[in-house]
Amino acid sequence: MKVLLKYAVLVSVGGGIYYLIEVLWRGHSHWTMAVLGGLCFLVVGIINEVLDWDTPLWQQAIYGAVIITALELEAGIVLNLFLGLEIWDYSNMPFNFMGQICLPYFALWIPLSVAGIVLDDYLRYWLFGEEKPQYKLW
Repeated sequence: MKVLLKYAVLVSVGGGIYYLIEVLWRGHSHWTMAVLGGLCFLVVGIINEVLDWDTPLWQQAIYGAVIITALELEAGIVLNLFLGLEIWDYSNMPFNFMGQICLPYFALWIPLSVAGIVLDDYLRYWLFGEEKPQYKLW
C-alpha cells in the first residue's frame, strides 16, 4: 500500500508539472498529457533506482529521453492515429516518425529528463525517506 501511495504521489506531481509545462509551451493541453507526463516522470525516476549512483547524469538523461520518446510514440499511435484525438502532430517537424515523435523533441526530453530525475530523487528523499541523492555528472 505504501508503494502505491508513493507512486500515486510521483505520478500526480510529474503529471501536473508536465501539464503545466505544456500549457505554458503550447498554450493548451489535453488531460491525457497529464497521464502520459506522470507515467514518464515515474519511469524516468526509476532509472537511477535500477542503475548505480555512479551512472553519469548525462547518461541517465539520454536513457530518459529514449524512454519518453518511446512512450510518446506509443501514446501517439493510440491517441492520435487510432482514436483520432489529434493532440499533437509533428508531421512538419524535421526527422519525424509518423508525425508522433521527432528529433527536436527528443533533444528537449534530455534536459527535461535531468530535471525529472533530480526532482524524483529529492521527492523520494524528502517525502519517503529514501537515500539522499548523489550524482556523477561525467
